[in-house]
Amino acid sequence: MSDHHTRARRRWAALAASAVVLAACTPGADSPDDAGDGSGTTAGSGGSGAEGTDSSSGALVAVPATGQETMVLGGATAAELSVQASRAFFESAPVVVVAAQDEQLAAASAGVALGAPVLVDGPGVVEEVERLGAGTALTVGPVEDPGVDVLAVEDGPGLAEVLGADAGGEPVPDGEQVSALLGLDPDGGSVLQGPAEEASADAGADAAAQTSGDPGGQTAAPAEPLESDVEELPGTARPEPVGGTTVLSTGADRDAAAVATALAAGAPVLVAPEADPRASSEVVRAIADAAPGAVVGVGPEFGDTETLTSTARAAATGVELPGGGQLVLPGKTYVALYGNPTTSSLGVLGEQGPEETVARAEEIAGAYTDLVDEPVVPALEIIATVASSDPGPDGNYSNEMDVETLRPLVDLAAEHGMYVVLDLQPGRTDFVTQAELYEELLVQPHVGLALDPEWRLGPSEVHLQQIGQVDVAEVDAVVDWLAELTRDHDLPQKMLVLHQFQTRMIPGVDEVDQSRPEVAVLIHADGQGAQADKQGTWRSLHDYAPSVTHWGWKNFYDEDLPGPLSPAETMQVEPTPDFISYQ
Repeated sequence: MSDHHTRARRRWAALAASAVVLAACTPGADSPDDAGDGSGTTAGSGGSGAEGTDSSSGALVAVPATGQETMVLGGATAAELSVQASRAFFESAPVVVVAAQDEQLAAASAGVALGAPVLVDGPGVVEEVERLGAGTALTVGPVEDPGVDVLAVEDGPGLAEVLGADAGGEPVPDGEQVSALLGLDPDGGSVLQGPAEEASADAGADAAAQTSGDPGGQTAAPAEPLESDVEELPGTARPEPVGGTTVLSTGADRDAAAVATALAAGAPVLVAPEADPRASSEVVRAIADAAPGAVVGVGPEFGDTETLTSTARAAATGVELPGGGQLVLPGKTYVALYGNPTTSSLGVLGEQGPEETVARAEEIAGAYTDLVDEPVVPALEIIATVASSDPGPDGNYSNEMDVETLRPLVDLAAEHGMYVVLDLQPGRTDFVTQAELYEELLVQPHVGLALDPEWRLGPSEVHLQQIGQVDVAEVDAVVDWLAELTRDHDLPQKMLVLHQFQTRMIPGVDEVDQSRPEVAVLIHADGQGAQADKQGTWRSLHDYAPSVTHWGWKNFYDEDLPGPLSPAETMQVEPTPDFISYQ
């Protein structure tokens, strides 16, 4: 688990634990008499009348919004996100919580306890309070006047006392109690909760981090503390949970108020630190189990609504890649055998039968498991179209393998949890035309694609008289085709390998489209010979394509001098390769 992921879990564990303490006696839920009179009336001026009433207790109840759609709350600041979340999850609310910029964690806890929207002091708050029809605002810390009756408190015993909790503080409840309060699966792992010991040990430190600096991204001078218009909150009860909506957050401090609003409305929240529901096995499984009709991403990191819709639909299938999750990269190291299953002349993959090939790939990959801190995925790179010395019936100087010839090895790889890359040597045809021939294999989740420009000929060229090349426009056409195939079939991300040992093979490769979340682009350095020469090729390619994130290295058994690098030596190459193949 990354440090970022761990910090995110601890921040949200602190929020969840704090919420339990403050909600121990929430009005409308076995609360003490002084938490609210239970009469359904507002102390002070009263509300707009837009809120509902709990007929069993007479308490006022907020009304969650219905018919949510998948959306991204794209606000850049905590204040903007809090207003957007309130609009997304509540039609009305008798009470709102308004937080100072540095009091979001405490206010978030209060909002979850009350079942009320949480707003962060800033533009749009007054208008949102008016839209909600709130009659009372619980303000935490110095904020601008929200335009309704105010019960002003500071974080600490004052807030706990208002909410009916023990002002002296209670021990942090265990994870199961936290989960029960928030309506979450205590065994989910990635949901908005954490082990009791994490929450207990880190709540204070994370709360301090939460309130330090300027987490909302706003630097305006704080307002003077407001004076209370009322002495107690009206009697409230938590609303019935919204159904069919799951919320994603990166766990950023900025998200606390918006996430609390979603939790207050009863929507489950999943922490996705990489801002992608496909990145974590836990999140993929949670979304698949929930089968939500809508997903809400908190923060602009989740991209646009179209992207989130696509990635969430893929996650909802529950299908995972070898190594876990639905992203091929980053977070995994691939070790592959290269060649064609019908001949040993094109690489080691064809030196033995299918079962032996799989076993050999697993053995070689196993040598890397102690060298990296991430899953090592054994893989096969299968040459699907083979460069030919004669034009053949179609005149393209490429022999296309039949799908049914390749299928047994592709299926066997799936059974053994291996990734497969189909390699194209297209001759005089284009890469998209050849890729389309293997669509029925590429719709399998564990199958990606490789382009070998060495064997991409111009209209009058033949193999071995020159080194081939492909322009970026054709590579981008493959990116688009593969991305659309992946999106149309709700598939996990696909790997697209670009083989290269000279910069001229893909002129301008640094401009290749890497914006499609369905495709991870990787440049594979195919240099052979003396190790010093291979390192020189590696550096040249990196200098030529600095924007490309993922890289591959090839070890040749016979052509490397004095021999191929050992696994330990291979992993000392800088930057560390993501994909290592053996030929």
